[in-house]
Amino acid sequence: MQGTGHDLLHHPLSASRFSGEKAAAQCDQPSPASSLCEPACGSSAWPFSPRYRAAYRRQERLYAQAAAPESSKRSGTAENDRCRCTVWPSSSRKMGYIFVSLSFMRTEAFFTPPGRFACPAFGHSRPASAIAGVKERKEVKEMNTLVIVLIAAVCLFGAYTLYGRWLANKWGIDPTAKTPAVVHEDGRDYVPTNGWTVFAHQFSSIAGAGPVTGAIQAAAFGWLPVLLWVLLGGIFFGAVTDFGALYASVKNDGKSMGMLIEKYIGKTGRKLFLLFCWLFCGIVIAAFADMVAGTFNAFGADGAMVEAAKTNGAAGMVSIMFMVFAVIFGLLQKKFNFSGWKESVISIVFIVLSFVIGANLPIILGKAAWSYITFVYIFFAAVLPMWLLKQPRDHMTTFMFVAMIVGAVVGLLVAHPTMNLPVFTGFTNEKLGTMFPILFVTVACGAVSGFHSLVSSGTSSKTVENEKDMLKVGYGAMVLESLLAVIALCVAGASAAADGTPADGTPFQIFSRGVAGFFEMFGVPAYAATVFMTMCVSALALTSLDAVARIGRMSFQELFSVDDMEHAEGWRKLFCNVYFSTFITLVFGFILTKIGYANIWPLFGSANQLLSALVLATLCVFLKVTGRSNKMLFPPLVIMLCVTFTALVQRLIAMVKAISTAASVTIPAGETTWGAVFIANGLQLILAVLLIVLGLNIVFHSFSAYKKAEHNSEAKA
Repeated sequence: MQGTGHDLLHHPLSASRFSGEKAAAQCDQPSPASSLCEPACGSSAWPFSPRYRAAYRRQERLYAQAAAPESSKRSGTAENDRCRCTVWPSSSRKMGYIFVSLSFMRTEAFFTPPGRFACPAFGHSRPASAIAGVKERKEVKEMNTLVIVLIAAVCLFGAYTLYGRWLANKWGIDPTAKTPAVVHEDGRDYVPTNGWTVFAHQFSSIAGAGPVTGAIQAAAFGWLPVLLWVLLGGIFFGAVTDFGALYASVKNDGKSMGMLIEKYIGKTGRKLFLLFCWLFCGIVIAAFADMVAGTFNAFGADGAMVEAAKTNGAAGMVSIMFMVFAVIFGLLQKKFNFSGWKESVISIVFIVLSFVIGANLPIILGKAAWSYITFVYIFFAAVLPMWLLKQPRDHMTTFMFVAMIVGAVVGLLVAHPTMNLPVFTGFTNEKLGTMFPILFVTVACGAVSGFHSLVSSGTSSKTVENEKDMLKVGYGAMVLESLLAVIALCVAGASAAADGTPADGTPFQIFSRGVAGFFEMFGVPAYAATVFMTMCVSALALTSLDAVARIGRMSFQELFSVDDMEHAEGWRKLFCNVYFSTFITLVFGFILTKIGYANIWPLFGSANQLLSALVLATLCVFLKVTGRSNKMLFPPLVIMLCVTFTALVQRLIAMVKAISTAASVTIPAGETTWGAVFIANGLQLILAVLLIVLGLNIVFHSFSAYKKAEHNSEAKA
């Protein structure tokens, strides 16, 4: 088969696209077969690689007689001054290879036996090993990412339908009962709201950076352990905890978890838990605010403007417009009380307007400036009424998240790329440590998260207008977040090199680039797709930020509040003031941002999972004294206590070693300072010790209360 020089392959699509077509393109530089990843090449010509599955169109005659290149993969390239030869394993790996020769005068496709390499330039077939960079690939079993997503979706949907409904029937749902939102409506925190709007708030608040960051980071142990933990953890740990916290709060006049602990465990347990929650909220604020500011940052460490400055600035402007339109949406909703399709149309219109304005009017600022803007936003989000900013913003954001998830799922469905990450790498990772407990604290929000229970009991329980909505809000939002974690894992697997080397960049960047590539595959302009995904990943953190700022403020207030606040001391009234408590909470979080979220994240994971264990212990007591079954909570409770205390002790030891090492050596001038070492490690050490002490105290009081509690004692009273 021959063709003219005009039949040479060309690449009209984006390099990040995914496609089932297997072809190659001209390239100015050789591409070693042994690399099995995206070869070095000029920007004008992108070769096909298993890493990105870039699509290359071909002329009608090029592969007319070639043997099924659709099922092959690029394995190597050889060239001299006359031609370039590109090699794929043939559709039958035992038969040999298919080669395409791109010469000055003609294009040829031909076949050569196994272990041989042929090219018209050489005039004969040569052993593949004789050509530099060309190696025969070993037979490997590959997993399709589409299969992984489908398995996860079936498991999670089945769990919601079967296990979730079983829990609801076991504990008891009363659709005729008046919820706290109806009984205590105040227009600020207690606001009766449609079930799907509450679901949107819950999902937007809990689907923070965790499901993306955690799943991709933990993939260093292999994709299978992460997948198993996300599914088992999400179904039997996380969703049960979230639903249980929401259920207990709704059944107790919308009390937060701290107030529930006072009721069922004691005042000492309440004080310790609220202090723990406040410290935890500060850590979350610091980690997520640092992520958001870094996402919008337009300048590098050297002060020079980065290549993605316009995209980052556009995403930042979109975020600002989201806040503005959220307030407008809230005011319109308050006056006209839109519902159903009208509410959805308004959300979509404001989303489109935000993107149009943001894409055309990017704001180019540094990380410090964006950090200040972020903290100003979460201050207002923490003090303004729910209906004015947070609820409408969450409603708008959910549509954006749904578009992101649908785009990723459809992209995986159409392209069905291979999972290139290794299945399992071992129980110890050089960078992360041992699988137990690191896997279980790294993958937090995608499997189980104590922070979710704070959202369930702190905000969602005060807005649910009917008990029948609790299942989809508590259990449903969590299983959807688990699906998001699986999708993030698959996108990272598709972006990795064929030899298992992870893609470069942070987890946010990997996920953003991958899904943006899917959108480009459907014809969305590259700039629009990149801005959209940058905004999505930042919104994942922002929606959690405004929720945790509000919860942190409420925890600080409850820590110092008493029953008779009207006759309380002046200092107590000051500490319980909405604005003062918010300011103190955000100042604490801002100080922690100076450490950087990369240093805070390990501590965040441990604290987060310990919080989930403490919530499970409280729920065990609540279910016992109210005469409900609690046996399903014992396995996750015991496992999470073992995981979190082990992780915190390991972290504490690591911090002590880091500080002692820095103290015993002379730090080279210009590299760092003793103060920097203390800020990065000493502050974490102090927090780790506090968390361990608080956690042990709360666990002790919880088990004491559980032992003393009588079955169904509350109903008898």
